[in-house]
Amino acid sequence: MKIAIVRERRPHETRVAATPETVKKLKALGAEITIEAGAGTAASYTDQAYGEAGATIVADAASAIAASDIVFKIQRPMTAEEGLDELGLLRQGQTLMSPLGALTNKDLVQALASRGVTSFALELIPRITRAQSMDILSSQANLAGYKAVLVAANNYGRIFPQMMTPGGTLAPSRTFIMGVGVAGLQAIATARRLGSIVTATDVRPATKEQVQSLGAKFVAVEDEEFKAAETAGGYAKQMSPEYQAKQAALVADHIRLQDIVITTALIPGRKAPVLVSEEMVKSMKPGSVIVDMAVEQGGNCPLSEFGKVVEKYGVKIVGPANLPGELPTDCSALFSRNLLNFITPMVDKETRALTINLEDEVVKGTLVTRDGQIVHPSLTQA
Repeated sequence: MKIAIVRERRPHETRVAATPETVKKLKALGAEITIEAGAGTAASYTDQAYGEAGATIVADAASAIAASDIVFKIQRPMTAEEGLDELGLLRQGQTLMSPLGALTNKDLVQALASRGVTSFALELIPRITRAQSMDILSSQANLAGYKAVLVAANNYGRIFPQMMTPGGTLAPSRTFIMGVGVAGLQAIATARRLGSIVTATDVRPATKEQVQSLGAKFVAVEDEEFKAAETAGGYAKQMSPEYQAKQAALVADHIRLQDIVITTALIPGRKAPVLVSEEMVKSMKPGSVIVDMAVEQGGNCPLSEFGKVVEKYGVKIVGPANLPGELPTDCSALFSRNLLNFITPMVDKETRALTINLEDEVVKGTLVTRDGQIVHPSLTQA
């Protein structure tokens, strides 16, 4: 079993798919690890550290991938049109383990199938207890929620906590978290630690108790539709136009009093829902800050711009390009452990070879292409 790790080349990406710690553990499973020189530099992992952990360092991505059976990546492979043709470096019979955005990047999935690559889309790891240690979305969203609050604080012209000084008392900030998944919960906890008065909203009823347990106030229209607004996988359902209108009215009244708004709402495979309209932005106080964590999927605020901080109606709107990439050392550590936990059950203890059990629930949830075919049910349904 030979595994390759290459330097990520997409803009704003600083993470790496293995650390010296996980290299040692992969070697203990019987793997040989080949790493492109400089792959971990942006995340503060040196070639020397990888070498000491037992990896072989090679000059470029082509050499690393050519020497491997399995490729680990943080981001989906690039095409020739995007820069280095990582897709073209993959060959028939190789296995790719990476987030692929498979539900939206169907051309990429077809290309992988056409090349005979066995691919696993890590963003599709099922939300079951056994797979929690493999869940890349949760591990990265957790740290992204933390970083979003710090980004907001850096763009806010006042302090977060109440502060009593000889010159008078400074009032605490008010922070509103929209979307209470993993990122939202961490954002609540971080904003509370910084001394802000925190409120939060989500369409899933189970989140109310979680919000309150962190010392924040829950804000939502709690009607019958709200009580059934969660999928079996724990994601938010698409709400009816009628509910969205009622929720928007409640949010509009609440948001004009807030200093910080952090939006986190994403629906897998779909454009991000609009939560903060232009009219809501107009109603906010000058100097307020919005951090749109969903900007890469269209944004929860139509005024946000990917990778930019813009000011509209006196409000700063931040569209972070890659929040996990702003914490590359820790995010790489968690991602690489997720990958290690993902591949470990697939390694035969006697032969030390990768063995794909098609009856395994995690495999069925993530396997996208195999034997030249697209095999994931979500992508094969007419």
